[in-house]
Amino acid sequence: MRGNRGGEREYGGIKTRNTEGGVGERERGGRAPRPAPPLLTQLRAMEGAESPAEPGSGPARRFPVAAVEEILRDVLGSALRERRYEPGPCREAAKDIAEVVKARVKALVVPRYKIVVVAHIGQLGGQSLQISSRCLWDPESDTFSSYVFKNTSLFAVANVYGVYFE
Repeated sequence: MRGNRGGEREYGGIKTRNTEGGVGERERGGRAPRPAPPLLTQLRAMEGAESPAEPGSGPARRFPVAAVEEILRDVLGSALRERRYEPGPCREAAKDIAEVVKARVKALVVPRYKIVVVAHIGQLGGQSLQISSRCLWDPESDTFSSYVFKNTSLFAVANVYGVYFE
């Protein structure tokens, strides 16, 4: 960072100007200010708005964990039962499994849930594996299903996250 004259700064050859409190440069005789990014505009519009759902009200229909686990068991079993581990084909199989699982879960038509599917396939060789994930989570309405598949050559882990959209 170089210089701090009149709110101007330079970062690696890129000059920036502080507009102090959101006052655009046009008001000071310069160029017109850039419009706010759409997400920022939406957030500003939502600041005063009330939530459409009552506080504490959750989904009308819960995410069907048992049905999703059955989908995972069926898709992973049928796709990988006789398969040997090979890096390239297994990478494609993981993508295909995730797409098929997502389509079948969406076919359950659970309103207002965002569906996220993650599938991993690896070579079975006596090693350990740790998989973690993070996101904003409401334990009252959000949930997940998980299934682990193994055969003599490979293992697969598939997770389906059902995140309620209020």
